[in-house]
Amino acid sequence: MKKNKYILIPAIFVLLVLALKLQSFKSDPADTTIAKKPEQASQPIYNPLAEIQSALHEFDSLLAINFKESGIVGGAAVVTYKGEIALLKCYGVRKAGDAAPVDKNTVFRLASVSKPITGLLAGILDDEGVVKLDDHVVDYLPNLRLKDAKSTRELQVRHLLSHTSGLIPHAYDLMVEDKVPLEKIMERLNQVDITAPPGELYGYQNVIYSIYDPVVRTKTEKSFDIVMHEKVFEPFEMKDASTGFEAFKANPNKAYPHYNRGHNRYAPMRLNDRYYSTVPAAGVNASISDLGQLLAHLTNPDSKVLSGNARETVFTPQVKSPLRRTYFRSWGRGIQSKQYSIGWRIVNYKGRKVAYHGGYVLGYKAEIAYCEEEDFGIAYLCNSPNSNTAKAIPEILNLMFAEHDRLAMEKSEETGPGDKS
Repeated sequence: MKKNKYILIPAIFVLLVLALKLQSFKSDPADTTIAKKPEQASQPIYNPLAEIQSALHEFDSLLAINFKESGIVGGAAVVTYKGEIALLKCYGVRKAGDAAPVDKNTVFRLASVSKPITGLLAGILDDEGVVKLDDHVVDYLPNLRLKDAKSTRELQVRHLLSHTSGLIPHAYDLMVEDKVPLEKIMERLNQVDITAPPGELYGYQNVIYSIYDPVVRTKTEKSFDIVMHEKVFEPFEMKDASTGFEAFKANPNKAYPHYNRGHNRYAPMRLNDRYYSTVPAAGVNASISDLGQLLAHLTNPDSKVLSGNARETVFTPQVKSPLRRTYFRSWGRGIQSKQYSIGWRIVNYKGRKVAYHGGYVLGYKAEIAYCEEEDFGIAYLCNSPNSNTAKAIPEILNLMFAEHDRLAMEKSEETGPGDKS
């Protein structure tokens, strides 16, 4: 019996060792997985907005100060970054004396900021082969007549939307202010002096720009409003947007225009339908939420709403636009050049290409800017404009560019000159 006992002890020991080794072998994969989980969980989720928090915070403060000092009745601003709404702020009321506040869905008149919206439509229709920018206008409107036959034949859709028709600037704007229908004004274009062949010189227009309306109607057999909704408002998720005076008047959530009685004290005015006869140039209505959605798509490289071809078409400069320095006086001395593309001003500002447009019609001011290389956009709307309201766009541009320059310098210092990663 003792002999068997001594034989069993070594055997049991061997079995225990083998069991421990087998257990160790089984545990290895589980330990590796457990080790990876905390490592993966500790990886921070990339938040692009974190990159610009400092700039957004400062801009938010500047907006509040600007609103208070300027005395405006109501306004709104939106900033987008890499496809995200980074900041959206609303201030004041829709109408002085009333309590209804401006909110993200309050509709304002865009005035000439209608032009870049129309420019996007033109890029989309060109890309789809519906209305090509190089098409001749008389092929759509055979009764159109300019002062000379050569200009009439050579006028292209591209020239309408880049202010390069060759006609003297602001042709028949006074008739627009007198609410003469566009069709009636077009009948008198053969009396307007021509300063250059189409495509050569910049001359800002509202009437000529808006000839794009009957061109689109002729080709699509739909109203300009329907086409704008189908191709721009709906794809860009602009749920409050509309065209024309009747749609604006019927919207219960609209901002009223105001006039300055002096010392930035404002009183409301009656709604007016000035410039609505030139819808592509000045007849679009939208909320700050609408412009935020539009800019979110533009600043998102992965957005499919605007194709790469259409984007290039819209934002490629067509002509130099020599504007008076006072036009950009709030921007300071950082502007190197000014050009015009399809509905957008292309400004070389502090080494960046900024697509921009401003708009003003009695009692309303709108501005929009977009910097593709920084995936950044800004829009500003106001129902009681003064000189202070022009500061918002350059302020955020300066803050964003400074922040990006700082981040680029930090990254360069971290990687070092020899690091190619």
